[in-house]
Amino acid sequence: MSSGNNNVTASTGKNVLYISILLTLLFVIWGAAFPANLGMVADNALSFLTVNFGWLYLSAVFFVLLFIAGIAFSPYGKIKLGKDDEEPEFSTPAWFAMLFTTGMGIGLVFWSIAEPMYHFISPPFGEAETAEAAELAMRYTFFHWGLHPWAVFALVGMALAYFQFRKGMPALISSVFHPLLGDKIYGPIGQAIDILAVFATVFGLGTSLGLGTMQINTGLNLLYGIPDNNFVNILIIIVITGVFTLAAVMGIEKGIKFIANNTVRLALFIMLFLLLFGPTREIFNMLTNTVGDYLQNLIYMSLWTDPIIEGGWISGWTVFYWAWWIAWGPFVGQFIARISRGRTVREFIIGALVAPTAFSFIWLAIFGGTALNLDIHAGAGIGAAVTDNIASALFVTLGNFPISAVTSFLAIILIAAFFITSADSGTFVVAMLTSGGSQEPTRKLKAAWGILLGGVAAVLLVAGGLGALQTASIASAFPFMLVMLIMCYSLIKGFSQDA
Repeated sequence: MSSGNNNVTASTGKNVLYISILLTLLFVIWGAAFPANLGMVADNALSFLTVNFGWLYLSAVFFVLLFIAGIAFSPYGKIKLGKDDEEPEFSTPAWFAMLFTTGMGIGLVFWSIAEPMYHFISPPFGEAETAEAAELAMRYTFFHWGLHPWAVFALVGMALAYFQFRKGMPALISSVFHPLLGDKIYGPIGQAIDILAVFATVFGLGTSLGLGTMQINTGLNLLYGIPDNNFVNILIIIVITGVFTLAAVMGIEKGIKFIANNTVRLALFIMLFLLLFGPTREIFNMLTNTVGDYLQNLIYMSLWTDPIIEGGWISGWTVFYWAWWIAWGPFVGQFIARISRGRTVREFIIGALVAPTAFSFIWLAIFGGTALNLDIHAGAGIGAAVTDNIASALFVTLGNFPISAVTSFLAIILIAAFFITSADSGTFVVAMLTSGGSQEPTRKLKAAWGILLGGVAAVLLVAGGLGALQTASIASAFPFMLVMLIMCYSLIKGFSQDA
C-alpha cells in the first residue's frame, strides 16, 4: 500500500476511533444515568426487530453457511491467506486453542447445561419433561452452537485474512469491500462500515461479559454465600476488566496465547471429570443420537420461523443466538484472521468450521447430557434450579458429584478465564479497528477499550440483566448482518480477480 494510502488510513482511523468512543461513552452515560429508560428502549427495539426481521436473521445465517461450504470445496479453496511461500505463524494445536476459547468459551460454559435444561422444561413444541423433550432440547442446543455460528466467524475471518495478508490492505472490515468500492473505503462509507463493526463488537462482547459475570456471582453465592446482586456484579466486572485489559496490553504471544492454552486445559479437566464420574454410556448415546438428529433436521431448523406465534420461542432463542454470533463476527473474525496467516482458504474454513463445532458437540453432550440424565433418572432438581436462576445450572449439576466444592471453585476459575480470554481478544481487535488497522495497537488504546467494554457490560446488567444483554446483541447485529451479506459478493469478486 502506498504512503499516501497509509496517511489516509491513519486519518480515517482517527475518525473511526473518535466516533466509536463517543457513541460508546454516550451509551454508558445513558445507562448509568437512566437505566429504566434504557431498559424500556431496549425492550421496544427487541420486539420490533425480532417480530419483523426474525426471518432475515435466520435466512442470512443459513445463506452464509451454504456460501462458506461452497467456497471450501471450490477452486478458490487453494488460495493462500498470505503470500504463496508463507507458512502458518502458530502451530495447529495453539491455533485451535485460540480459535475455540475466543469464539465460544464463556457462552458455552454458561449455556451448556442451562439451555438443554430450559428446553427440556419448556420445549419449542411437544410435551415438556419427556424423553422426546430431552432429545429435542439437545438437538436445538447443538443447532445453536454448531455450524451456523462458526460459518459467520469463518466468513468474516477469511475475508479479513485474504485482504490483509494477500492483498496487503489494512486490518479493517472496510478493506473487504475494496473490490466494490475501490478507494472509497478510505472515505465516509468505509468509516461507517468500520464504526458498525466496532459497535457490533462492543455490544456482542458486552453481552458475553454480562453472562460471565452473572454466572461467577451465582457460583460465589452458592459456594460462599456472597450476595447475588448488581453491586457484586459490578465489583466482579471491575476486577476482571483490570485483568483482561492487562492481558490485552501485554499482547497475543505473552497474554492471550498463555491464557487460552491454560483455559483449554482447565476446561478439558472439568469435561473429563464429568465424563468419568457421570453417566458415561448415556453421554455417548446422547452424542451419537443428537448428531444424527441435528444433521437430519438441519435445513428445517435453519429456516423454521415459528410463523404462528410472533415473538415466541424462535425469537427468544434462535434469533437471539444468530444476532449474537453476527455481533461477534467482526471481533472473532478479525482475531482468527490475525492468527491464521499462511493457511489456505480450504484449511482455514475446515479448521474454523468443523473442528470447533465437533468439540462443542462433545462438550454439550457431556454437560447437557449429564444434567438431563440426573434430572430424569435421579430427580436432581436441575430444571427447577434453572427456572429459578438460569446462571446456577452448572453449579447445581456439579453439586451432584464428589468433591463438588473443588470442582465448583474450578468452574468459577474457568468462567473467569474464558471471560478474560474473550475480552482481551476483543479489546485487541477493537483497538485494531480504531487505529487504522494497525497489527500492534498502542497500549493506551487497548487499555481505554478494555475499560469501556467493562463499562458496557456493567450498564447492560444494571439496565435489565439478561433481557438487556440479549437486546444489545440483536440490535447491534442488525446493520452488520447486511454488511456481512454484501461481504460475500465482494469476497467472490476479489477471489475471481486473484484466480
